[in-house]
Amino acid sequence: MNLRPRSKPARSPKRGLQAAVATAPRGKSKRRNPLVLNAECTLAGSTELKSALCALLAQEGTVTLDAAAVERIDTAALQLLAAFVRDRRLAGAALQWRAVSPVVHSAARLLGMDTMLALDEAAS
Repeated sequence: MNLRPRSKPARSPKRGLQAAVATAPRGKSKRRNPLVLNAECTLAGSTELKSALCALLAQEGTVTLDAAAVERIDTAALQLLAAFVRDRRLAGAALQWRAVSPVVHSAARLLGMDTMLALDEAAS
C-alpha cells in the first residue's frame, strides 16, 4: 500500500456509480439479487449501500430491489438509489422493485424523486 501523499487527487472522468464500478476490482462477485435494503438507510450506511449497488450495476438480467423493511431513509440514500436506477436505465438493463415501504414512497414523493426512482411501477 502506498502511503505517500499525492500532489493532486486522482480524478475519474466518469460520474456517479459508473465511476465507482470502473475503479472497483474486477472478478466474479456473488450474485446478490434481490438487494434487500436495511431498515435504516441513512448517510451512516451510505458506503455499504453504494458498494452493494455497484456490485449489481453491471449484472445481467433484471435486478430486484426490496425496500419493504425500510423504516428510515434520508436524502443520501435516495440519491444513491436514483443514481443506480439512472445508470441501469442508461445501460438498457432491467430493474424492478419487489416491495417499497410507505416511508420510502413518502420520502421520494416529498423530494419529487418517485418517478426518477421508478416507484410508480413498484409494488407496495
